Amino acid sequence: MLAALPSGRADHIVYFGTPEVAVEPLRAIVNAGFQVDLVVTGVDKRRGRGSQTSPCPVKRVALELGLSVSHDIEDAVKVVSSISAMSQGKTIGVVVAFGQIIPTSVLQEIPMINIHYSLLPRWRGAAPVERALLAGDEITGVCIMKIVEELDAGDILASVSTPISSSDTVATLRERLGVLAVPLLVQVLGEASDVGVAQVGEVVTASKMKSSDLLIDWSHDALSADRKVRVGGAFTMLHNKRLKIHSLNICAPPSSWVTNPDMIVGAVENHVVNGSIRIVDGRVLVACAHGCVDLVEVQPEGKSRISAIDWSLGARLDTNSRFDS
Repeated sequence: MLAALPSGRADHIVYFGTPEVAVEPLRAIVNAGFQVDLVVTGVDKRRGRGSQTSPCPVKRVALELGLSVSHDIEDAVKVVSSISAMSQGKTIGVVVAFGQIIPTSVLQEIPMINIHYSLLPRWRGAAPVERALLAGDEITGVCIMKIVEELDAGDILASVSTPISSSDTVATLRERLGVLAVPLLVQVLGEASDVGVAQVGEVVTASKMKSSDLLIDWSHDALSADRKVRVGGAFTMLHNKRLKIHSLNICAPPSSWVTNPDMIVGAVENHVVNGSIRIVDGRVLVACAHGCVDLVEVQPEGKSRISAIDWSLGARLDTNSRFDS
């Protein structure tokens, strides 16, 4: 049986987190006056050249705050057992982007909550922000949930929603969700209860992103290409070489491209088919199944970022140029 969340304000916190996104919640907990007895985080890693290692963002900040740090999950159980033995109050584990699965044996000893960046049960899993953008969701949010053995399936203790705009990127959306999450977490810790709301609705999994998820398929519409670019890391292929696309604009195809405004760009004159590249009025246009895009900034394989029009000058394009399908 898993440990039950205590009611009322938490007296002790054990914090589990590793990357930059987990830093502000830790700072907020400390600033709100909660006692953080231990921070469990990822091991130091080698970053860049050389053999020297450096701490992850959460460890760095935890040490700055004078908090005890460990890389061993089992140390959390020891700390909580010590607190319990001395009857020093209620303890809650807080997990934010920890990067490791919490063993059931630990969940049986420590009641835990988690910040999840979606409106559960939609987008359970590793990449909820990316998947929401790729799917074209119009709304997302933050949930504070109880951790159970099944991934992201626990009862919801609090939640807040936010719209996704047509200009949102993973970075802007994560930042906004992070701002929403902090006060929500502090609120839950101040009035913790094991009474939550069961998740209701279709379960959708946010699987970890793969490179293939970001390959642009020009047989899809322009919106699909735009979403992949806003997620970050989008690319296409030309002559078996990768071309990263850092920014683009959705645009209407030139009137000369189509014989009927209601027809898709794939049914056009002059062989302008999906993935075809044309330079029109100083813009690099690419035909999609519905509409087209204007490439703004790209990055050829092995080279630096460059404006799309400058790239086109050295790319030896002609009327038959087309991104690989």
